[in-house]
Amino acid sequence: MLDYNEIKPKKYIVFNDEPYEVLDSHVFRKQQGKPVNQTKLRNLMNGKVIENSFHQSESVAEAEIEKQTIKYLYTNRGEYWFTEEGNLSNRFTLSPDLLGDQVKYIKPNDLIDLMTFGDKPVGLDIPIKVKLKVISAPPAIKGNTAQGGNKQVEIETGANIITPMFIEEGDIIEINTKTGEYTGRATN
Repeated sequence: MLDYNEIKPKKYIVFNDEPYEVLDSHVFRKQQGKPVNQTKLRNLMNGKVIENSFHQSESVAEAEIEKQTIKYLYTNRGEYWFTEEGNLSNRFTLSPDLLGDQVKYIKPNDLIDLMTFGDKPVGLDIPIKVKLKVISAPPAIKGNTAQGGNKQVEIETGANIITPMFIEEGDIIEINTKTGEYTGRATN
């Protein structure tokens, strides 16, 4: 069990019988009142974000989230196929709703962690920064900086990313998977 002040970001809790990830928390005292932990929680089952205040007398159970390493194989007709890391014969699909935007930053044969609550998959845990190759980039035109010097490029997974003008086709760039933003050129 976690006390109200132990409910902090990156913890998983059971709230209203469902698993939640704590995104943000702030413990404060209202004038002469008791301390309160104002939190922002993301439901791992449906992705909805809620706000909740936990009071000093409250506690919650920590969710037992299991992580299993899986390998992304391919996409076929909107289905995303994966396999267990050591058992290639055990193939399975995961729904696009469960994968969310994170699927834009994984490519075939990438190893990622599947998070499960009980026996039910609740999401993927992919690295915060990934390195992906630019497969299509419009040329940088001299004097074309009216939009702040940015352009849209396509990466090898098919996603479109806003990058600076100097990024060219064939470059390998780093992308923040939480925000979907360009963070820099990858160094080898």
